[in-house]
Amino acid sequence: QVQLVESGGGLVQAGGSLRLSCAVSGRTFGFYTLGWFRQAPGKEREFVAAIRWSGGNAYYVDSLKGRFTISRDNGENTLYLQMNNAKPEDTAVYSCAASRSLGQPVSTYDYAYWGQGTQVTVSS
Repeated sequence: QVQLVESGGGLVQAGGSLRLSCAVSGRTFGFYTLGWFRQAPGKEREFVAAIRWSGGNAYYVDSLKGRFTISRDNGENTLYLQMNNAKPEDTAVYSCAASRSLGQPVSTYDYAYWGQGTQVTVSS
């Protein structure tokens, strides 16, 4: 009932910037929070950032706070992840997801719908 499609991934040099997009469609009523996760090669999927669809209340994993910014455009039904000062360790498949939680969900189990993911590669 909710579809999410990521885009904007690609190759970026260390220290560079990249903005990921997540197009949201379908019946989104009842899904209050949108989030970004990432999965590096050989690693488990980890939480990156999340924000309420209504705006505000954005939160991030401590290691990325200050470099990444999550935002949304309700008019275009799009979620964004602005990546600044990219580092090689940021290389991963980034996925967006939708949650019914009104709190601060950080677990993959808190999200009901997921996009297919977009690859981000940061070169040294």
